[in-house]
Amino acid sequence: MEKLVVIGLGLIGGSLALDLKKRSSYRVYGIDENPAHIKKALEFGIIEEEIDFTQLADASIVIIAVPVNIIPQVANKVLDVISKDTLVFDVGSVKNEICKSIGNHINRKNYVAAHPLAGTEFSGPEAAILNLFDEKVNILCEADKTDWKILDKAFSIFKKLNMRIKMMSPEEHDRHIAYVSHLSHVSSFMLGKTVLGIEKNEQHIFDMASTGFASTVRLAKSSANTWTPIFLENKENIIRSLDEYIKNLIEFKEMIASDNEAGLKETMNSTNYIKSILNGIE
Repeated sequence: MEKLVVIGLGLIGGSLALDLKKRSSYRVYGIDENPAHIKKALEFGIIEEEIDFTQLADASIVIIAVPVNIIPQVANKVLDVISKDTLVFDVGSVKNEICKSIGNHINRKNYVAAHPLAGTEFSGPEAAILNLFDEKVNILCEADKTDWKILDKAFSIFKKLNMRIKMMSPEEHDRHIAYVSHLSHVSSFMLGKTVLGIEKNEQHIFDMASTGFASTVRLAKSSANTWTPIFLENKENIIRSLDEYIKNLIEFKEMIASDNEAGLKETMNSTNYIKSILNGIE
């Protein structure tokens, strides 16, 4: 059985381990600095055994699923000790700094910078689920810098997961992901904060929260340990998207304040176009 090592046994790392164990004959090993994560991953059958970085030389695949601010450090540490045939890929949602960090490593050809667009608002090994990646997009950056045999192995893995591949530069990835993913999380966190600040009666929130509120604020359940590094690592793109978002909020507020019925309708009607875009990817 081929040796698969997952570094970081949270939602994404754990779900990858479960799916690849189910769909292939890998024996899965885990590395995580949190002993509780190791214990749970063993209990839930996510991994067979805990190992450390000195035991990566015979690994066929190493998946790095740690917070984005430490991926560069971990990636270089892994690349230092792997064999010439080992595939290494990360799943971070910020790519530019990672790609810069490993750019000149002697084993750069073994690395695939990947971002599977999948997840939930939950975290930790207990959040790992099967089939999380089916029909999801997986963005690869700088694939031309990966050895073709290693890249072919990566494509085989992503095919087993039923993922669709899209290529982007790291800069392009970080810019677009700030708009369509990172901004959504900021918005959800701040909506939750606003409601908690205004409505002090928790029972009222529970009783009166509609499905619309629940779905909009769902992402505010996400782990601060995961999202704080993401916001800081991609801060320039996120700040630009926030500037535009805040401008639109102020304009909308002013239309309400001035009883601008026509302006409100025009803004909402034009924004309804988002339905045609999202319906095309459902």
